[in-house]
Amino acid sequence: MIKDVLKDCETKMTKAVEALQRDMGTLRTGRASAKLVDHIRADYYGTPTPIGQLANIVVPDPRMITIQPWDKAALSAIEKAILKSELGLNPSTEANIIRLKIPELTEERRKDLVKIVRKKVEEGRVSVRNIRRGGVEKLRDMQKAKEISEDDQKRAEKQLQEQTDKFIAKVDEVGKEKEDEVMES
Repeated sequence: MIKDVLKDCETKMTKAVEALQRDMGTLRTGRASAKLVDHIRADYYGTPTPIGQLANIVVPDPRMITIQPWDKAALSAIEKAILKSELGLNPSTEANIIRLKIPELTEERRKDLVKIVRKKVEEGRVSVRNIRRGGVEKLRDMQKAKEISEDDQKRAEKQLQEQTDKFIAKVDEVGKEKEDEVMES
């Protein structure tokens, strides 16, 4: 039963780190990435649909993203969705291809992005700690119900703390990589 609690917490912590990585992928740096626009939802025949499901997204060079919709009718919807997004990019359309030029970031914008990265990293840490707290509560409930001994509970809590420390280090690593990417590009 202790193994189930630890495994459940590990699974949830892994998902929390993956969610942070996805979140970091949506932050605009000075470098082009398909993840930047993949999640933006365009109104396609009345249904908000991610651009990644409507078009082929290609990064031909570090400062350019090209989007080629499979259905030409989606072209204007994708263009509008990009303009409405908070990315601050201006799409230029040629025939059936949308081109997004990624401008250089100013020093001030880089510092703002680093603050956003740090905030998201802190949210990731909190998420991992909340998962630990839930696991500890389950272990204490099991001990109160006499399903496990107090010694087993303490050992399991120690293992859970070690697991938490490992995942918080992963969260910090993801944040450090993104900060370096923001400041470098």
